[in-house]
Amino acid sequence: MGQVIDKTYNGITVPQGEKITFKDGKPVVPNKPIIPFIEGDGTGRDIWKASKRVLDAAVAKAYGGKKEIAWFEVFAGQKAKDNFDEWLTEDTISALREYGVAIKGPLTTPVGGGIRSLNVALRQIFDLYCCIRPVRHFPGVPSPVVSPEKLDVVIFRENTEDVYAGIEFVAGSPEAQAFIDLCAKYGKEVRPESGIGIKPISKFGSDRLVRRAIEYAIARGKKSVTMVHKGNIQKFTEGAFRDWGYQVGETEFAKEVISEEKMWAEHDGKLPAGKILLQDRIADSMFQQVLLRPDEYSVLATTNLNGDYLSDACAAQVGGLGLAPGANIGDNCAIFEATHGTAPKYADKDVINPGSVILSGVMMLEFMGWQEAADLITQAVTKTIQQKKVTYDLERLMPGATKLKTSEFANAIIENMN
Repeated sequence: MGQVIDKTYNGITVPQGEKITFKDGKPVVPNKPIIPFIEGDGTGRDIWKASKRVLDAAVAKAYGGKKEIAWFEVFAGQKAKDNFDEWLTEDTISALREYGVAIKGPLTTPVGGGIRSLNVALRQIFDLYCCIRPVRHFPGVPSPVVSPEKLDVVIFRENTEDVYAGIEFVAGSPEAQAFIDLCAKYGKEVRPESGIGIKPISKFGSDRLVRRAIEYAIARGKKSVTMVHKGNIQKFTEGAFRDWGYQVGETEFAKEVISEEKMWAEHDGKLPAGKILLQDRIADSMFQQVLLRPDEYSVLATTNLNGDYLSDACAAQVGGLGLAPGANIGDNCAIFEATHGTAPKYADKDVINPGSVILSGVMMLEFMGWQEAADLITQAVTKTIQQKKVTYDLERLMPGATKLKTSEFANAIIENMN
């Protein structure tokens, strides 16, 4: 690690600080790390300003000036298009690769046509194979379920494969027809003029995702890891994900993990002391489980599309995406992000809940090993919500609540750190 001098990306000089490096997939963090940020489109501008103030205040209070973040803006989305006529600049890619850990607001992605999802592009470019979405309830947040506090899960979603690999061919194209003909060769009929999508799920990708989920469960003292899949229908992709996951548990974590099958066969269904239960559930059943028996699950490991659905469905039970953080982590890079959209009709109105980016910042601080600052924010957010000082999305559902602007919500959180 060394101090950076007069380096520029997108015409902006990198601030004084040091790089975060990675060793064996873990970050090595200096006291003044350079952290790139992407402001985000639409409401991202308001959200980022508020979130940055909260993060800086927590670091300052936790470490008394001994640690600080050197923030460095890089560009993607509409701001990049407006300034550089590119949705994602090469300089931004280079900066993210150089500095390793970043945080971002929501980015524009057209539906049905236009540019590819920038979020997916970043995950693919940097092999951010593990999407981590913790979902828990903050006391006082309105919920459509009776006991939202029972849901406390961390979802590990595979991030680079499945239908998100982006292998598609438009209906009527020569490429689509070639695949239809290939299917016919193997006795599989596909209707003419079908759009074609390919769903790759590999042993390599499945192994490393389940491995991360199990390692997390061991490190955090979690009671179970549940693999979520649709293997009863898609036996050689989703079903293989399940089988490979059990193999990882059996071969790499035999001392720490026991399968559900073995628990019933050898221990009469009782989890042995000190063991983590490795089990699996069909995806549609899992949606019922998180509603009816949420307290029976702690860490979920899923394929890409199932994880996308499930994480949003879980977030809906505990207050919605406004309080749902997310991280995309690989072995040499990590990008923390808002999990909601850009909501352009609310842009620059100082009204949107910044909780998703703030709590993603908490995940980033935890990833960096700055747990004291992370805890300060979590405690202050909890206290602020309990005081019923919230943004409009929560205020309209909380009798007696005080409606705060985005910036005012940040102020209240900072005040509650004291």
